[in-house]
Amino acid sequence: MTTSDLGGPLLASVSRSFYLTIRLLPAPLRDPIGLAYLLARASDTIADSAQASVSVRFEALTAFNEMIRTGVTDSLPALQEVIHSEDKGESELVKNLGRCLQWLESLKKSDRDEIVRVMEIIIRGQRLDLQRFGETGQIIALQTAAELDEYTYLVAGCVGEFWTRLCLLHLPRYSTIETEKLCRIGLNFGKGLQLVNILRDMPADLRAGRCYLPEDELRAAGLSPESLVNAPQSAHPVIERWLIQAGDYLQDGHRYIASLNSGRLRAACFLPWYLGLKTLRLMREQPPLETGRKVKVPRSTVRKGLLLALPIAFSNRSLNALVRT
Repeated sequence: MTTSDLGGPLLASVSRSFYLTIRLLPAPLRDPIGLAYLLARASDTIADSAQASVSVRFEALTAFNEMIRTGVTDSLPALQEVIHSEDKGESELVKNLGRCLQWLESLKKSDRDEIVRVMEIIIRGQRLDLQRFGETGQIIALQTAAELDEYTYLVAGCVGEFWTRLCLLHLPRYSTIETEKLCRIGLNFGKGLQLVNILRDMPADLRAGRCYLPEDELRAAGLSPESLVNAPQSAHPVIERWLIQAGDYLQDGHRYIASLNSGRLRAACFLPWYLGLKTLRLMREQPPLETGRKVKVPRSTVRKGLLLALPIAFSNRSLNALVRT
């Protein structure tokens, strides 16, 4: 099983932009990274399955993690019975989880071990999220910046580390930066992309009773989680602080890309970085809380990113010029 049979159609159905990223990768990385994304998207679908109670979702995440770790899928039919999504691509992914887990077992041990490791961290973050927010019927906020930092690491920063370790397995001299520092800036790159997602998803998260902006920062500004719904413009200073933080993390994304020796890998890392920057810019022009809409870059921006990826694959000059603009 490869990204060209099962993985390709599933990736295209759940994330068109990440499917494009996978296609840009060097061939040895496409299967493990594509499969890791599908498993992470599946665990996210489990965590967000609103038709199931929090306790059922928590147990399903625990069972799914055990399936990934052991390869034993006896409890998969029960999971598929209670986990549903209104999204057609996610529904198809849940139906095909058995094949995804078989695919995982077919990978060589080093790749499989890295996927098992990162999925354990991601699922830990998703279970923590369910515990924190529960089913209270009111808006619950994270308490501090440390909690938000922990969450962004567990569900995305660890992916930057995973990506780096996996690339080192297949392309040992793929970067000009030493491994420890590369893992650190890769971690920040992942956290930056996740912060972008958190900030653009605020309207939907608030409707679901979740506030990822730290409550202590809101209180210091004379706000409450509820005021984000009733007077969203008043939260601008707090939101701006996290928009700046996301931009700072994405600066490490620039450093990461600039250090890479593989043209295909540079192009693959560039696309999500570029779309992240464009999404940040759009959020300043169209604040999600004030418009009530999720910011999404147009397809023309994705096409432009693909065109820009070609010169940037071979030139830091092109990359640096883009940063300056």
